[in-house]
Amino acid sequence: MKEAPDIQRILHQGVAEIFPASAIQELTDRLTKPDRPLRVKLGIDPTRPDLHLGHAVVLNKMRQFQDAGHTAVLIIGDFTAQIGDPTGKSEMRPRLTKEEVEYNAKTYFDQARKILDFDTPGRLEVKFNSEWLSNLDLSVIISLLASMTVGQMLAKEDFSERYKQGTPIYLHEFLYPLMQGYDSVLIDADVELGGTEQKFNILVGRDLQTRFNKPGQWGMLLPLLVGLDGEKKMSKSLDNYVGLTEEPLSMYSKLEKVPDRLVDSYFELLTDIDPKTITADARQKQKRLALEIVSRYYDPDRALQAQREAEQIVLAGNTSNLEAVPEFSLQDVQFPVPLFYLLKITGLCKSNSDAQSQINNGAVRIDGEKMTDPNHAWTTIDSLANRVLQVGKKKFLKLTR
Repeated sequence: MKEAPDIQRILHQGVAEIFPASAIQELTDRLTKPDRPLRVKLGIDPTRPDLHLGHAVVLNKMRQFQDAGHTAVLIIGDFTAQIGDPTGKSEMRPRLTKEEVEYNAKTYFDQARKILDFDTPGRLEVKFNSEWLSNLDLSVIISLLASMTVGQMLAKEDFSERYKQGTPIYLHEFLYPLMQGYDSVLIDADVELGGTEQKFNILVGRDLQTRFNKPGQWGMLLPLLVGLDGEKKMSKSLDNYVGLTEEPLSMYSKLEKVPDRLVDSYFELLTDIDPKTITADARQKQKRLALEIVSRYYDPDRALQAQREAEQIVLAGNTSNLEAVPEFSLQDVQFPVPLFYLLKITGLCKSNSDAQSQINNGAVRIDGEKMTDPNHAWTTIDSLANRVLQVGKKKFLKLTR
């Protein structure tokens, strides 16, 4: 009886779908009376060096399984990243080199450690899928290819749309779902976690397991976290993200601006707080959300300090020795706009060379986050609107539409 609350949380909190149809009852039975720890798989391809809160959604679910006594199997897709997951893409992903993938992967452990239990024996296995995929012989590859038809592959939504539009589909892209499915075979996954866009890939893994005379895994899909723009899924390439390793002030400043309609989903997917229990107004809920998430990745004291600093910078009524933050309209700015040029046209720097110098000296911040790349560019007005641009300790501008 003691485990029942954990089971409810695992199977229902922030879960979009569990499949096949029998999975909920079967998982309930296994979680209630486990004959052995479940092996819970999550694959992450290191296509970029940093993890963000979108990744935290599935990592949080994996931690729930760990806390209930089960084994998390984190697969770093250093081999599959070189193929590129076609999911959600209207064209072929650029192929990464082995060196690019290795560079991106090297920070993943420290970032995942912020969420997963790395210390309790038996609770975590970390694998690189190059361990087995880089050594596959042709006979195994042929066997994998023979497990699916071209028609089945084209039923995948992304391939189907590209085929209809006449956008090229390359043969190596068909290997991606087969390779990541083969990961499930090799690590004997009982459950595979993924975002809602990963259902096809997870089903391929389940099918391959049965073809290799192993029990088919259950699939658990988590919602895709909508980014700070309020429209598209969180992504670093869209600049609508909050990184797991961002400084507390930067993290807080971004999160307290989460659109009102998304605040409850952020609470559900990223915290242990039921948003229905919060009676505060919309603005206070935003601040509570920001404080809670920063506390999770740092500590309550640093979260409170970030809150005080954000209020000093952004809220004109609490700027202490700062004057009210002036505004700068982005309406006449041509996008994409690089950082060094933005500093010049806003008047915070006298020239491009002055902007370069201020950036190099570490004096430039956006919402408290230090900016180090003069050529960092924002592609849309929405990616900059309502953010605070700072040079030094006394120059601030609130960027507006």
